[in-house]
Amino acid sequence: MLCAISGEAPQVPVASRKSGNVFEKRLIEAYVRENGKDPVTGEELSTDDLVELQTARIVRPRPPTLTSIPSLLSVFQNEWDALALETYTLRQQLTQTRQELSTALYQHDAAVRVIARLSGERDEAREALSRVSAHGIQNSNGDPMQVDTLGLSSSSIATVEATQEKYATRGDRPIPDGWVSSDVLSAFTPVNQSESLCAAARSFALNTQSESVLVGGRDGTVRVYSVREKTIIQEMNAGPGMVTDAIWAGNRAITSTITGNIKLFENGLEVASLSGHAGEVTAMALHPSGDILASVGVDKSYIFYDLTSNKMATQVFTEAALTTAAFHPDGHLFAAGGIDAQIKVYDVKSATNAANFDSTGPIIAMSFSENGIWLASAAQDSTSVSIWDLRKAAIVHALDIASPISALCWEYTGQFLAIAGPSGVIVQHYSKSTKEWSEPLKSAVPSVAVKWGTDGNAILCLDTEGSITTLASK
Repeated sequence: MLCAISGEAPQVPVASRKSGNVFEKRLIEAYVRENGKDPVTGEELSTDDLVELQTARIVRPRPPTLTSIPSLLSVFQNEWDALALETYTLRQQLTQTRQELSTALYQHDAAVRVIARLSGERDEAREALSRVSAHGIQNSNGDPMQVDTLGLSSSSIATVEATQEKYATRGDRPIPDGWVSSDVLSAFTPVNQSESLCAAARSFALNTQSESVLVGGRDGTVRVYSVREKTIIQEMNAGPGMVTDAIWAGNRAITSTITGNIKLFENGLEVASLSGHAGEVTAMALHPSGDILASVGVDKSYIFYDLTSNKMATQVFTEAALTTAAFHPDGHLFAAGGIDAQIKVYDVKSATNAANFDSTGPIIAMSFSENGIWLASAAQDSTSVSIWDLRKAAIVHALDIASPISALCWEYTGQFLAIAGPSGVIVQHYSKSTKEWSEPLKSAVPSVAVKWGTDGNAILCLDTEGSITTLASK
């Protein structure tokens, strides 16, 4: 008869009423006081459930002292009993931990399989969505669809041609009197910061004539802020969902949302609502004539709208979701950046793909220079700005600013490029005489978007809280 804990013959044997196992009385009582369970079966157990077994009593000698061999043996026996009890407990805990680990690994493997299946179904749904036209007609051969739903009207084509001709015959433009210089720009500091206009704002538009800022936020609220009066002068509702972009078309405010709606406002009142994207509208751009609006979205398409009639003119599908949009200054080219790290350039009139520029990652910002030769772009997770020469279809400059980039904006003369990011605003200057780049301004104003003010004598920045900060010389 051996103890189930120590494995030795017990001096005072007791048996469990529940499991029937035999234990050394002092060992099982110590275990029950600490754990309240049967050490073998794990059932609830108390000292009342222990039955002392009658065996021949062995008279133990008086407790020895530690000065003799018998006393040392007694101490070693007690230590051995404690070690045996602890070892038994550790083995039980190890077995339980192994079972829990096995269960957790099984659940993790099952979760990974479910996620992989759902990701595959999501990608298939997105691919199917990209092949559906605005009228729900799917491309039968499975190729990326390029659809011209209506086509630009003859009047819109005439407008594009007139804008292009005007740009081609204007010649080199002299720098206007009073335009900002590199020396003046280097003295720019924050001179004013507005209250929070719209929470989680992603972009804004500046009307230089009225000095009004248009900005939208997370809940679809759109506000017009007067830079001159330093107050909110209008408030509108762009509908449900976050406002993704905002632009001015003359005195008309235009907003796009994550739900795919585009709304036009005049004097604070909604005058038109446009739709056509199957999903989020990621960016908008206004044609130099002011009569054509472009939008791009996650449904891999770009859409042109005729603002003279407030109707959709054409929708063209590409191979990847689009993130940025910009018109060439002469109005005959339209550029769209995508998550496939490509900038696709299209002919506005025919919707044919004129050129593709490969970048290092998804395009997050893009801006044409007014000289019509350069295109500045920035890719996600990149700290450099690529300057593309449209004549060579190649990068001619790479401006490394050593910090993340959120937005780009050329000013009117094409000398200065404003670069916004979470680390601040940087302005790069290109000197036509020396053909070299310099950095006249570096301001630690975190920004998600940036615009040039009148005559370039101010820079307006938007932060993530929806506040507008004005940089200018004091």
